[in-house]
Amino acid sequence: MKKYYRNYLSLLLAALLLTGCSQTASISEDIPLVRTQTISLGANNQNPGYSGEVRGRYETALSFQTGGKIIQRQVEAGTHVKAGDVLLTIDPKDIQQTVNLTAAQVASADSQLSLAQSNLARYEKLYEQGAISRAQLDQYQNAYEVAQAAVNQASAQYAQGNNQLNYSQLTADSDGVIAGINVEAGQVVSAGQTVLTLVKDGMREIEINIPENKLEELKNASHIQVTFWALPGITSEGKVREIAPMADKVTRTYKARISLVNPPADLQLGMTATVNINHTGNQSIFIPLAALYQTGDTPNVWVVTDNQVALRPVKVGAFGDNAVEILDGLHEGDVIVCAGVQKLHEGQKVRL
Repeated sequence: MKKYYRNYLSLLLAALLLTGCSQTASISEDIPLVRTQTISLGANNQNPGYSGEVRGRYETALSFQTGGKIIQRQVEAGTHVKAGDVLLTIDPKDIQQTVNLTAAQVASADSQLSLAQSNLARYEKLYEQGAISRAQLDQYQNAYEVAQAAVNQASAQYAQGNNQLNYSQLTADSDGVIAGINVEAGQVVSAGQTVLTLVKDGMREIEINIPENKLEELKNASHIQVTFWALPGITSEGKVREIAPMADKVTRTYKARISLVNPPADLQLGMTATVNINHTGNQSIFIPLAALYQTGDTPNVWVVTDNQVALRPVKVGAFGDNAVEILDGLHEGDVIVCAGVQKLHEGQKVRL
């Protein structure tokens, strides 16, 4: 009899335990835990930020006006130079020989001019005495004019050679910083080949790349703030100066230049900057992409009311970084499910 009661109690206890586990599993299954987000216009309005680089407003690519072998480099990258400073020097030996040649030509032309002038003066007296004809005098007058033209031509060639000799030294046309060097001493360069990049002192800008779907936001920006990675706590106001008319062939983005209204004193070329853009227009609602639940061709979201979910259709706009803009269907204060939306059904109870 005791053995019978012991078996009965064991079976009863096992049944109670199984019932409790089943109820717990049922509760856990029927009332899932979900991640939610409360819609707020101020909190969910995305202001995109773009990484950029500090650049100079005026960047000049310097080159020689004559070709030759570089024999001396007087600057390094980052060197601050003043207007008139010599930056690079080309071997002037060949150019000097050209100058010597043209100088000799000038001397020869001057000698021919003196001879032609003496002959003209002599034959003018003979013409006055009636010893020669007018035709003979005209020949010597023409010879004098030819000699004068030859002097002018030789003088011009000599001046051109002197200019080429001066071009053998590349000088800075304004105060600035050497941002790039493309050649080394001993290298032979041609006329017009870029050898240095000079960033002029003065205005500094931020160069950023904008995707094509954000161009209007940049153009209509009401406020632009620029922060710098190397200068924590410092913020500068920016203004859009220019936007490239065509997209880059590789990145398919548009280059834009943001001028700084109040640049920091410690700002250096090449620093990394972040440009935050606040665009004008109506405030938008952005929700995570994971919150969308597609039924057919209609996007929906699960809205939680009194711990129950209901499917609500929405109208979507622009897509951002793991977020989507909601143009219609949601209002400030709505609570939506932003994770696990595929496991819910209409009217289901949820735990937030």
